[in-house]
Amino acid sequence: MTDFIKELTNFLAADVRTAVPLLLAATGLIFSERSGIVNIGAEGMMLIGALAGVVGSYFLGDAWMGALLAALVGALLGLLFGFLVVTARADQVVIGAAFNILGLGLTTSLARVIFGVNTSPPPIDAFRPVAVPGLSRIPVLGEVLFHQSELTYLALLLVPVAYFVLFKTTLGLRVRAVGEYPRAADTVGINVYRIRYGASMVCGLFCGLAGSYLSLSLLNFFTENMTAGKGFIALATVIFGKWNPFGVLGAALVFGAGEALQYRLQATGANIPYQILLMIPYLLTIGALAGFVGRAIPPASSGRPYVKE
Repeated sequence: MTDFIKELTNFLAADVRTAVPLLLAATGLIFSERSGIVNIGAEGMMLIGALAGVVGSYFLGDAWMGALLAALVGALLGLLFGFLVVTARADQVVIGAAFNILGLGLTTSLARVIFGVNTSPPPIDAFRPVAVPGLSRIPVLGEVLFHQSELTYLALLLVPVAYFVLFKTTLGLRVRAVGEYPRAADTVGINVYRIRYGASMVCGLFCGLAGSYLSLSLLNFFTENMTAGKGFIALATVIFGKWNPFGVLGAALVFGAGEALQYRLQATGANIPYQILLMIPYLLTIGALAGFVGRAIPPASSGRPYVKE
């Protein structure tokens, strides 16, 4: 294998790894936004999910139990978010911002209480790369797609599942109808509140899982504010992907490539200030939304509370 092919393979594998948390969170956000709920609190939910994953793995001794706990905690946060914006009809942007502040403060405090302030974190069970027999031997593609952690395979598998649910099932049709014309959906017997509650919980579940990927698959522990804006990039990923799971997959890989490039340039010792390198994913996000996304049309009732007459 030539050095160029080896570098390309390593870069693409890193691209997939860095794209997964964006993909998971954005897939959940598709459900909430398709139902008419804009959740800018994804950053806080991911952060809480990251800590819940580590706590679950630390006390239960299994990475999968950590991921399950993170998903459950995320679903409960989604339920709370749904109550505040659906039943209490609070402003969705304000509640989302409050969730982000809550996530940062709560996880910082709880992490210090549970694990203390240590420079050497206690060992936990974490996800390791698993090679798929046979497929992992395919040149380039095998290393990129078939030598990843189990959560990566799960995230990629959930893309066609989410597409099928949203666009090929009656449930998906109801979610999309509620997000476009909730009153019309109500008149034909669809429970708008129940649909929005369910979509909000699915969003929270996916965000929690995305957070656990960061702490159990990428870094193998929790650090304060470890999401570092990935929840906001996931929101941009949904718009860039046009509220479609396969579009979101492509957008996540684009944004993931920016972060992977940042890591590669730092590793090679490029003579570029590290502050510039850290800006790459965010500059790519702004550039994509400003110049390349084209016309993006959100669901007609996105962000609007529904009042039953």
